[in-house]
Amino acid sequence: MNNDVIITCAVTGAGDTTSKSKYVPVTPEQVANAAIEAANAGAAVAHIHVRDPKTGDGSRDTALFKETVDRVRDSGCEVIINLTAGMGGDWVPDVENPSMPGPGTDMIGPEERLAHVIECLPDICSLDCGTMNFGNGNNTYINTAPYLRTMASIAQELGVKPELEVFDLGQIRLARALIDEGLIDLPPMFQICLGIPWGAGADTETMTAMKQALPDGALWAGFGIGRTQMPMVAQAVLLGGNVRVGLEDNIYLDRGVLASNGMLVERAVEIIQKLGAKVLSPKQAREKIGLKA
Repeated sequence: MNNDVIITCAVTGAGDTTSKSKYVPVTPEQVANAAIEAANAGAAVAHIHVRDPKTGDGSRDTALFKETVDRVRDSGCEVIINLTAGMGGDWVPDVENPSMPGPGTDMIGPEERLAHVIECLPDICSLDCGTMNFGNGNNTYINTAPYLRTMASIAQELGVKPELEVFDLGQIRLARALIDEGLIDLPPMFQICLGIPWGAGADTETMTAMKQALPDGALWAGFGIGRTQMPMVAQAVLLGGNVRVGLEDNIYLDRGVLASNGMLVERAVEIIQKLGAKVLSPKQAREKIGLKA
């Protein structure tokens, strides 16, 4: 069991949730305020995507990231900033000519995927460690091994800690290869992502198997999406890990009750404390992760 728990709050994501909940933040001001709200509720880390303020769709606009990060920093909030680097890997084959990209494709190179990280220099950026079918449509999310090596090398040069997001056991194998090649500074930090179609399922056996496949000394957290979010909070703590909650992964507090990010963090704090563990502050989390103050 982990007695000193870091809570990450993934405050908005890029999915089609804005039409389902009024609490999902869209503008840079709203996303920054959501990160601050989560920190005030007990989150040590804010995992941040940005959205197009006009459409609500997920965006990789560097200016939107810069405004959001500046707002958080200028507020005096000490929350650890974790920027997604997961945008720009969507491939949807054209119906008539599957060898060509169709509507919905947003495929760019590894350097461009990190443009906002280079601009903002966050504490952490995510690194999605593999390619997978994403949902029931024709969308494939592509992260090739050469792309990941390039992105890991850039993050290492910047001094930004990669959060190795893994969606199945094969992705852990690839992440371990990056570590063995010296592209990831020790200790590595993993995020076990469960329940996303069609990655690994959100259940006890799967989280246990993935945790056991991590390298010795790795820091790790785990989460489940939707109704599995809070059960996976408890499961991660019991298995020795940290946790993630937030509106990127789940928009409900209880059945039919929409949540804010702060509400989800408060629920996670309650679960963690009832298990007898302590929730770490941003300062304490920095020390545990090994980040610069």
